[in-house]
Amino acid sequence: MIPTKLPTSRVIPHRIGKAIGAVAFTAFLLVPAAEASSDRTNSGTGVSEDIIIAPNLETFHLDNGLQVVVIPDHRAPVVTHMIWYKVGAADEPEGQSGVAHFLEHLMFKGTRSHPDGAFSKMIAERGGQENAFTSTDYTAYYQRVAKEHLPLMMALEADRMENLVLSKEVVDPERDVVLEERRSRVDSEPGSRLREAMNAITFVNHPYGSPIIGWQSEIEALNEDSALAFYDRFYTPNNAILVVAGDVGVDEVRSLAAETYGKVARRAEPGERIRPAEPPLSGERRIAVSDPRVRQESITQNWIVPSQTTGPGKTPEALDVLANILGGGPTSRLHKSLVLDKEAALSAGAYYQDGALDDGRFGLYASPRPGHTLEEMETLVEAELQKLLDDGVSEEEVERAKHSMISGAIYAQDSQSTLARLFGSSLASGQTVEDIQTWPSQVMAVTREDVLDAARTYLSGPPVVGELRMEPTAAPETAPETALTDDANHEDRS
Repeated sequence: MIPTKLPTSRVIPHRIGKAIGAVAFTAFLLVPAAEASSDRTNSGTGVSEDIIIAPNLETFHLDNGLQVVVIPDHRAPVVTHMIWYKVGAADEPEGQSGVAHFLEHLMFKGTRSHPDGAFSKMIAERGGQENAFTSTDYTAYYQRVAKEHLPLMMALEADRMENLVLSKEVVDPERDVVLEERRSRVDSEPGSRLREAMNAITFVNHPYGSPIIGWQSEIEALNEDSALAFYDRFYTPNNAILVVAGDVGVDEVRSLAAETYGKVARRAEPGERIRPAEPPLSGERRIAVSDPRVRQESITQNWIVPSQTTGPGKTPEALDVLANILGGGPTSRLHKSLVLDKEAALSAGAYYQDGALDDGRFGLYASPRPGHTLEEMETLVEAELQKLLDDGVSEEEVERAKHSMISGAIYAQDSQSTLARLFGSSLASGQTVEDIQTWPSQVMAVTREDVLDAARTYLSGPPVVGELRMEPTAAPETAPETALTDDANHEDRS
């Protein structure tokens, strides 16, 4: 239930670049938009300006409002089947934090036709894989099976879209499971507690400040009525996206979808997802978590910035390039300065959370070497940022960052499930198919002036600061903690 990172294949990366970076070059994945333009390259990068992600993708809607996305990949007789609901932790009723995630657990309990976990048993008997996850903006369920089992997956998922059966005998024990999950993976993990606290002081008015797993007191109050009310309001086909990637054709999927999902009634109108706005930060916000189990201290600075959905013009892509320049690897400014040159930090980097429906976060972090302090890390990080704000970035840095981002998108290891996750998460967070497919060309259009303007506009104000501190005590009991990062997904069924 705690946030995790790829390559564990358990979360959706926030940045489109990172998500595609987990996918290698194949003919179906990233190809020039047209043969006539395949020789056009950006100066200094050697990367085509007209790369299109999943150019053979097709999308359509059923009469009940369900959007269907088909990504053919005929290299193996396997399919990834995913259903995405456009509802997450940030859409929960006030006082019911955790209900989106709680319902995700309960969706595996059964329907009238397939009771008592029959869904999972049928997948296991056919050698398939399944999982589910909840984020702030979406909830998703997926199966990866041999191609011949796709009709069954569609029938099973369509069944639990409208026929979930819950009772007190089922709900109460599962609520205890979630509470234990919170105790073991949040309350007992210093890094998770800091992450939760930083979210709360970063988003004081917006629901992103509430934890995906929920606050303990509010989890304890959840019951079958609250879960079913949430289900009836949001688990309707007109609030969902079906993504099928693999050895399929669009006509085949269209027919199967009509026979299964197409028979599910449109039973609610969730409405526009309008959430409270976050007021501008006034003064400094700072939080520290000290714990004897911390083996590696770290400091993190966060700013609220536009996401791919909310950012105007080239702002999101400029922030992505900025994150790469500041902290995107061994050639980044923070790594070279703090880790290599000054030898003061064990690690230092940056991240940009661009995948949110509303505004996301930009973060910088560093972990000190023995003999150095968090205060020193904060001073050094601030100095590097100020240097960038004062002097700007070079053309070479921008081109190298863009080359790295696009090359990673082309040459990393491919995965149909990663591609399905990319489109599902982005569409559920307010983007369009065109937005996702043209991301490489949007990155290529970023200039050094765009990067500096984004930095000065969004990183000049005071950050939210989080400190993970070691509390001296007896022998440690847990593994080392790592620096706070930008992941915010919860995965349930490993």
